[in-house]
Parts: sequence; C-alpha cells; structure tokens
Amino acid sequence: MPTGDKPIVKCSVSNCSYWGEKNVCKADLIMIDIDQHANRKYDSEFAGETFTTDHKDTAATSSATCCHTFKPKS
Repeated sequence: MPTGDKPIVKCSVSNCSYWGEKNVCKADLIMIDIDQHANRKYDSEFAGETFTTDHKDTAATSSATCCHTFKPKS
C-alpha cells in the first residue's frame, strides 16, 4: 500500500459515531487491545489524535481482541 493511504476497515457496529457508508470505519486512528484490557480507560478521543500504550500483548484468536475506538453516536 502506498504511503499515506489508509487501510479500509469494515465494521458491523452501526451505532458507532465513526460508522460510514458500506460499513467502512471513518476513524483516523483505530485502537485495538486484548480483552484483558477491555475496561481500560484511555484519556483521549480516538479519531485524529494520538494516544499511547506502553504495553505489547499477543492474542491467540481475533475473538480475544476488542476495539477501543468505539464511540456511541450521540
């Protein structure tokens, strides 16, 4: 993929504020973590801003992960 192009991220959570046409996520940045950290509170809005995580984890399956970028529609 050429530099500067964003990957296409499809999502099925239609009540997210970043939900776009054809199930495409409109967030500038997506945070995914393992379920062990599902309740972790990150101190920033996600799309368009940087946030930090000082840990690295591994997941055996995709079902062991969760998206922290989700923000309910107002």
